[in-house]
Amino acid sequence: MERSDWEKAEQGRGGCAKSLIFIALLLIGALIGALTLHFVTGAPLNVSDSRLLPESESQGQDPASGQTPAAAGSRRENYGRNIMSSDTVRDIVAQCGDSVVRITTEVTRTSSQSPFFNDPFFRDFFGYPQETQKQTGLGSGFLFRKDGYILTNNHVVEGADKISVYLTSNENPYEAKVIGRAPELDLAVIKIEGDNFPYLTIGDSDQVYVGDWVVAIGNPYGLDHTVTVGVISATGRPLNIEGTMYQNLLQTDAAINPGNSGGPMLNLNGEVIGINTAVNATAQGIGFAIPSSTVLDVLQDLETGVDRVRPWIGITMQPMSQDMIQYFNIEGMESGVIVYSVVEDAPAAKAGIKRGDVLLEVDGQKITDSTQVQSIVASRKVGDIVKIIVYRDGGQVEFMVKLEASQSQ
Repeated sequence: MERSDWEKAEQGRGGCAKSLIFIALLLIGALIGALTLHFVTGAPLNVSDSRLLPESESQGQDPASGQTPAAAGSRRENYGRNIMSSDTVRDIVAQCGDSVVRITTEVTRTSSQSPFFNDPFFRDFFGYPQETQKQTGLGSGFLFRKDGYILTNNHVVEGADKISVYLTSNENPYEAKVIGRAPELDLAVIKIEGDNFPYLTIGDSDQVYVGDWVVAIGNPYGLDHTVTVGVISATGRPLNIEGTMYQNLLQTDAAINPGNSGGPMLNLNGEVIGINTAVNATAQGIGFAIPSSTVLDVLQDLETGVDRVRPWIGITMQPMSQDMIQYFNIEGMESGVIVYSVVEDAPAAKAGIKRGDVLLEVDGQKITDSTQVQSIVASRKVGDIVKIIVYRDGGQVEFMVKLEASQSQ
């Protein structure tokens, strides 16, 4: 008995459905197998979509050829400077490593060691015997000119009787001399004799942002040319180091240890955007660097042998509490700074500033915290005139303060 056309059509559709289900099951099984192989062995998935491949592979380039087509440059620009390829740090080290130097110093000190000479009887007969001691120091630096000019930290070379500089290209050290110093910024320029040295380019730290990748090269604990990598953790950090307040530092989690001081902090273009200067001894992964913008402000003076002396106005300050702000009732003030004391015969005292004055403006900038005042003064030179506006007795009073050299220097 022949089947009707309707029955034949239904049987055909059923067969197609079974075939599609079978094919789908095969595809799912293959995908599960591939995923299992990937996670168990780490083998890469064979994805045919060229949009997911590196640009060089999607265009048919052999990654092992070592060639860099124009497309690679556009790809790097599109991805941004914070995306590192597998050889980015290696390239930076190869390009910049020879410009980083190791600095050793010797300081000669004399002292009386024998306790017997605390007795006046022995002192009267034998005088004060002196014992000479030599102390050594270690730091880093980098060449920024081909004729042997080197940037480093002031504390690396301060008080040194002898400064030796070691380059990767020469086993024998070069003897260096100090050209210029800026103690308040912890910067110094030293020089070695010679020419055609490899040198680094100083970049723009104002274009650095939190999260940017950085590379630090230095000599921590004497371990030559140690490379560490991290990111910018914060910008504009103030830091008090042995009584000196440093402003506007870069904070990084790249490992910085004793001996790194003076070494360069590099961006992914191999430009110096900071000079490694300090590490927080009570924490891990917190290091600081002087931004290149600060360096460039004083570099010309340091190159020409002019020591930068820290200016001061001679006041101590403290932040204002909310009760103090309410007491003074200054319109629009949410935070402020009050003059706690004025040093006798200091520039501020000569200008007429008194204890209890509330700082409103310094050099045209509205003041909300004491670090602003310190930063403004530190950025000026001895002899500059700074306009300071204070709140006193219910009104504003203006003073012109002539900056003088800090008494600590």
